Amino acid sequence: MSDSPRVVETREELDRWRAQAPGEVAVVMTLGALHEGHAALMRAARRRARALLVTIFLNPLQFGAGEDLARYPRTFDEDLALCAREGVGAVFAPTPEVVYPDGEPAVRVDAGPLGRILEGASRPGHFDGVLTVVAKLLHLTRPDLAYFGRKDAQQLLLIRRMVRDLDFPVEIVPVDTVREPGGLALSSRNSYLSDAERAAALALHRALAAGAVAGPRGTGAVLAEASAVLAAQPGVRPDYLVLTDPRTLAEAPDGYAGEALLLVAARVGGTRLIDNLPVTVGTPSEG
Repeated sequence: MSDSPRVVETREELDRWRAQAPGEVAVVMTLGALHEGHAALMRAARRRARALLVTIFLNPLQFGAGEDLARYPRTFDEDLALCAREGVGAVFAPTPEVVYPDGEPAVRVDAGPLGRILEGASRPGHFDGVLTVVAKLLHLTRPDLAYFGRKDAQQLLLIRRMVRDLDFPVEIVPVDTVREPGGLALSSRNSYLSDAERAAALALHRALAAGAVAGPRGTGAVLAEASAVLAAQPGVRPDYLVLTDPRTLAEAPDGYAGEALLLVAARVGGTRLIDNLPVTVGTPSEG
């Protein structure tokens, strides 16, 4: 195991670490409860950057009323061990009072129309909270590179848009989804699942894979095949299943041909899970 990363908790400690960091600095932002998906982000970052900073901050702004802020897994010692294994230079683990010294911010980043569809429709205000904390952490950490997973496709798209629209001097680097055997996308919320619920949750990836196979037959076939898999699985309650333009997340119309993104959200027991998969729709002659 590598040496333990330096844990910094205040803005002043972070500034001192940042001033001494050699070369390009990469950041991986997390809520904690780290898993192999986070480790993949760290490994990708270390392939390019000289110094790697991980943030562990359970951001209250992105949790709505009735969501799982209170029971979200808190595993700081295990998180530090994973960071040590992956060669992380420092962990920024602030309290809410450090990130929001005046309490909840009166001025926030508005995610706009893209933040009010799909996940934003199910979780109003969620992406405003995500973008506000990402903006603050980018200012505080001043990275050259920031790594985010493709599993949270809408979040990734919104962060890229924010960085471009508001001229943040950072490169956003996407990393492919890491999956458990059977295809379940890794998520900290998977820890909520019972064995039976975990088995049922495998239907999400099976549905996406069935839709991808149907891609050459068009948008209707993609959605029909994926929907059939979800409908056949007891214990899975879909929230949405949509085929979209990956650049905008607008629903792909009938006759769409080209690269698309198939997204699903569903509740399995009391746990809400999301996933997505790229799909090539239509045949080359149609595109």
